[in-house]
Amino acid sequence: MTRREFGKLAAALPLAHGAGLAAKGIPVALQLYSVRKDCERDLPGTLSAVAKMGYEAVEFAGYYKRSAKELRKLLDDNGLKCCGTHTALETVLGVELPKTIEFNQTIGNRNLIVPWLDHDKYLKPKSNLIQTAKMFSEIAAKLKPQGMRVGYHNHNVEFQPMDGSTPFNIFFENSSKDVCVQVDVGNALMGGGDPVSVIRRFPGRSISIHMKDWKPGEDATLFGQGNVNWKDVFQACETVGGTEWYIIEYESETEPPIPSVKKCLDAFRAMRS
Repeated sequence: MTRREFGKLAAALPLAHGAGLAAKGIPVALQLYSVRKDCERDLPGTLSAVAKMGYEAVEFAGYYKRSAKELRKLLDDNGLKCCGTHTALETVLGVELPKTIEFNQTIGNRNLIVPWLDHDKYLKPKSNLIQTAKMFSEIAAKLKPQGMRVGYHNHNVEFQPMDGSTPFNIFFENSSKDVCVQVDVGNALMGGGDPVSVIRRFPGRSISIHMKDWKPGEDATLFGQGNVNWKDVFQACETVGGTEWYIIEYESETEPPIPSVKKCLDAFRAMRS
């Protein structure tokens, strides 16, 4: 073996070891929108219940009139991390961005995920969509020195046909690789998309994934009870996705939310054992 060949092998070993750890140990979090009314009534009690179930982190979708310091204390008291925040586009633009950075630094969050865009203003026509992608690239460049990231979370409309492609693909093809792809698995399937193919299409950018199950005709489906091929999703996330967090979300209120997200986590664990 030449010195050059040895150097290449030595450089690859830590990467391979790290990749193995990631594949076996991607942590699981809960999107708090799943238990939104419980959070409104009793945020401390809800976070305590979520932690006791075994969730390792939460993703916020609103702050329930709490300051960043109050939220951080609640997280710390329950041994929870913040793996992301769903934050409106306006909060990452202009003079609002420094405030948003400071807030998220306080709660210990790196991932600022925009969960919704005005379709008529930002997603169509294609020219507007490309400009939106460039805007996200500019936001990502401003966040990078702070060790933070911006991303976009899909619904179903992003997978409808557009100019021989889809809004989802056009957006991420025209944004920098620093813009995170937060695939909502259930929403993608509802729109006719293939979540596994898009995870593979944009390697290393699926920092967090919404593990939402889906079954035709149902408003919401408990994890493990839908039509998602989770084996393929896990394989894509753990080989090319760059995934750091699995985030469970169950939106329905037809069943009590707290027991429902416990069932989702139990099913997730059984699938991963």
